[in-house]
Amino acid sequence: MQNITRSLSSYLFNRQLPIVNLLLNRTDKGFHSQCDRRMSSKKLVAADLIKDTEENVWVEFIRLALEHDPVNLGQGFPDFKAPSHVTKALCDAVLSDDTLLNQYTRGYGHPRLVNVLSKYFAKLVHRSVDPQTEILVTVGAYESLYCAILGNVNPGDEVVIIEPFFDSYEPMVVMAGGVPVFIPLRPSKSGSIISSDDWVLDPEELASKFNSKTKAVIVNTPHNPLGKVFQRHELEMIADLAKKWDTLVIMDEVYECIVFDGTEHVRMATLPGMWERTLTIGSAGKTFSITGWKVGWTYGPKDLIAHSFALHQNCIYTNTTPVQEAIAVGFEIEMERLQTPECYFIELSAMLQEKRDRVVRMLQDAGMAPVVPKGGYFILADYSQIGKKFDFNDGSGRPKDHMFSRWLTIEKKLAAIPPSSFYSLSHKHLAENYVRFCFIKNDLTLDAAEEILFHLKDS
Repeated sequence: MQNITRSLSSYLFNRQLPIVNLLLNRTDKGFHSQCDRRMSSKKLVAADLIKDTEENVWVEFIRLALEHDPVNLGQGFPDFKAPSHVTKALCDAVLSDDTLLNQYTRGYGHPRLVNVLSKYFAKLVHRSVDPQTEILVTVGAYESLYCAILGNVNPGDEVVIIEPFFDSYEPMVVMAGGVPVFIPLRPSKSGSIISSDDWVLDPEELASKFNSKTKAVIVNTPHNPLGKVFQRHELEMIADLAKKWDTLVIMDEVYECIVFDGTEHVRMATLPGMWERTLTIGSAGKTFSITGWKVGWTYGPKDLIAHSFALHQNCIYTNTTPVQEAIAVGFEIEMERLQTPECYFIELSAMLQEKRDRVVRMLQDAGMAPVVPKGGYFILADYSQIGKKFDFNDGSGRPKDHMFSRWLTIEKKLAAIPPSSFYSLSHKHLAENYVRFCFIKNDLTLDAAEEILFHLKDS
């Protein structure tokens, strides 16, 4: 089983091999000669806005996956098929007699897609959402984040970031000239198994992070990597501070359709007085299990989202037409199925809850203490009990969780991600006893991972 799963993982990574080798190995002589010429010039140097951008965790761990071919519970993508009605819709769009479906579409979003998104989110936020002026379709949620941050943050503005955080938040704020201000979620209790609900913000500490310089706060719910779904009272606490200090709220809600145990996903934009200062970001990749299609969106009030419009039109201009058409068809079908067992959103959450429960048992059997997520498809686990037998002092200065994840990937052929990568430099120690796994994987992949984890205590 491991060989089958590793072959699939290897195929997925090898599809990226040419460009990854270019970026990572850089063995081409022409490339080196160009770099040498550039380095000898005083003018042909990197722009200031990217000088402090560091290599992110994905570069290193994609390299390790290519080199060691592990069972991949590291990267957050499904290794099973997307819903057939969505993929069929893409084939139909590409092969359609309507030749315009293979040409440029409206820059701010394909008309059919923004119209259905308008209807869908109007039901969820209990207000009208104008498809022309209050929705922007982007190249993945990544671009939505980029436009929201770069379109609103000026040099010197402070942006509150909740830790752990998706690793693009900090560099995007820095590129805008902003000042990241970090506040960590901390576990309120310990034990062999705890819930993501048990990771909370300290109200006084949170309040201390806001002042007259605070331009924005970024909130991710359901949360990556914790799987925390922020409760209403927690969002109200953030909302009260945003209103007090006249602060923009950027809501990263890409896992909005994936919640467990009957948990309610509360939308910041629905709280009193918050529509006017909230930009909400979503993802077709997470909603329909099509991460490679790279389509996301932002919705929010006309005057606020206009800043994202301006950045988008001078950066991307427009997205892929047939892909947007297919996603629109997917939403149209799902809107007819809402609140029924046939709805893909309900089906996906139910399937992933079963996979979550299985991975929780696997991690406990391996001697780890999982943090049971209430949403999303990642899980953190405290490996400190089995980590006692390892010497993490290799002189590199890297956090313990980084060393453990490397060891797990290289020696045990099970890919994981170190969660310290989702913390600021001064707070990386908070994650040193944890490791992140992804469970949106097929049963063969989980079977192979279970076999590795079963023998982990004996290592």
